[in-house]
Amino acid sequence: MSKKDLRIVFMGTPDFAVGSLKLLVEKGYNVVGVITMPDKPAGRGHKIQYSAVKKYALEHNLPLLQPEKLKDDVFLSDLKNLNADVQIVVAFRMLPQVVWDMPQLGTFNLHASLLPQYRGAAPINWAIINGEQKTGVTTFFLTHEIDTGKIILQEEIPIMDKDDAGTIHDKLMNVGAQLVIKTVDLIIENKVEAVAQTDIIKNVDQLKAAPKIFKETCRINWNMPAKKIVDLIRGLSPYPVAWSELHREGEDTTSVKIYSASANIENHSYTPGKICSDNKSFIHVYTSDGYITINLLQLPGKKAMKTDDLLRGYKLSENDFFQ
Repeated sequence: MSKKDLRIVFMGTPDFAVGSLKLLVEKGYNVVGVITMPDKPAGRGHKIQYSAVKKYALEHNLPLLQPEKLKDDVFLSDLKNLNADVQIVVAFRMLPQVVWDMPQLGTFNLHASLLPQYRGAAPINWAIINGEQKTGVTTFFLTHEIDTGKIILQEEIPIMDKDDAGTIHDKLMNVGAQLVIKTVDLIIENKVEAVAQTDIIKNVDQLKAAPKIFKETCRINWNMPAKKIVDLIRGLSPYPVAWSELHREGEDTTSVKIYSASANIENHSYTPGKICSDNKSFIHVYTSDGYITINLLQLPGKKAMKTDDLLRGYKLSENDFFQ
């Protein structure tokens, strides 16, 4: 079977998925259908917005399906009529067995971690939040339990000190797209030797999860060590962004988003959350074992600004603190 004979249905929604779909199309693979989320209103005007995958599919005249429910009879009939040999899932949603079991050569997923570590919805964020020095991408066949299927291929990358969720997202999107191509080629050549994740797991207690991130997950606890706080900030930047409450004398509490910071370790006697600033170039916030220096932050209703730019028009007092 050649790559032009293999009928591929691609499922995905955000930019991360576009990287793989784009490479499949550019390299001449036979993408016979694209499945993405239904359109939904977004922003203040509640204008209907297309997913990144839909935009790409429309631009390249790819057949498109947008089911509300994946068990809907009409959708299942339309999907079956695409007559896929294999389905590829990248950042989509949990599939029912009737969908992932449909193609004769199976359905595989691209996951943004080195499985079995960081199963779940936010693997990029949690790897950085937990201070990992490496991460990667994995292709694996779908099965009943989420992110637990047999591993086909993996590719590892380092997490550098200056990386955040945004830079790692882009790196993994590109590395992942290449891994999708390698996986498809193995399927075409009938050379897949998938490995059960249970064969890799030595100690279940050592597995780290990547659950969905909520607003309270993003709140900074200033009693943590400085590096832990910086890793949290990196792992949530540029989205959904770490935040803290700024308390100022005589003013309402303000929620401040922090996009970038560096850690400084030193002994001190200050209460964690205390702010020190020259009101010109720096903002330090004390932690349990030192302080962080804020590099990029955002006040409500304002754009994100570098610290020195913010301090040109916004002054902090000695009694201000984060909580």
